[in-house]
Amino acid sequence: MARSRWLIALVAVLISVATVTPASASAESSGGQRYHLALGDSLAYGFQRFKVGQPPSAFRTGYADLLAARIEHGGRLPELVNYGCPGETTESFVTGPCPWNAAGFPLHNAFTGPQVDAAAQFLRAHRGRVDLITISLWGNDANAFVASCNGNVQCIIEGAPAAIARVAGNLRTSLQTLRATAPDADLVVIGAYDANLGAFALTGPIFQALNQSMAAAATSARATYVNPMPTFDANNGTALCTYTLLCRDADAHPSDAGYAALADLTEAALS
Repeated sequence: MARSRWLIALVAVLISVATVTPASASAESSGGQRYHLALGDSLAYGFQRFKVGQPPSAFRTGYADLLAARIEHGGRLPELVNYGCPGETTESFVTGPCPWNAAGFPLHNAFTGPQVDAAAQFLRAHRGRVDLITISLWGNDANAFVASCNGNVQCIIEGAPAAIARVAGNLRTSLQTLRATAPDADLVVIGAYDANLGAFALTGPIFQALNQSMAAAATSARATYVNPMPTFDANNGTALCTYTLLCRDADAHPSDAGYAALADLTEAALS
């Protein structure tokens, strides 16, 4: 039973990122617009499975949307540029293409090629105007790792350290690229939560190790790290029914309350 819950929960967690083309020169010069650049997987996208088939405009309750409506710079709210790509891994983030877009589904803000390259292009085109960069990127790597074990719990336990090292190493490289391109922006990494309700004795230590490794990668790029586990996995996991759609739709993505919690945690980390 622990094996099936591990597999179901991790396969359910998709990660997303969407991208935007640079704003026109006239908008830059006349408005002095500030930006929040959201990167990563389905969490950045604001994905919820019960909305599949609807346009990107239906996915507007994600943490990126909430943060863009809250955090001001100089008395002005930023424009959200969301490259969140459901299905994105730490590897496809660097190599491209976005799996969601490649499958024919639209993004909030379209981009071509690797997401990290699109992000760097946007940051260069709007140098000094991007105040906040948020990124969530881990779930689809976990999904691929679990699939490679074909449900073998011992394989998962023994292979987890190497899988975590790969995720953290890939993330570190991408974060350092973003930091080099935007040295003064607030860079925030949204970490992992354990959606394996009822199997925490097995999965909890693995997710804790994943968060520790990703936090170290964030530190290497002067990024702020947000760890959702104490909130999402509180009360022996019963909080997951509030903060995810597991108990409603067997979907490990955040509920509206979960996305709000991620926004709250991020805002608190930046204050």
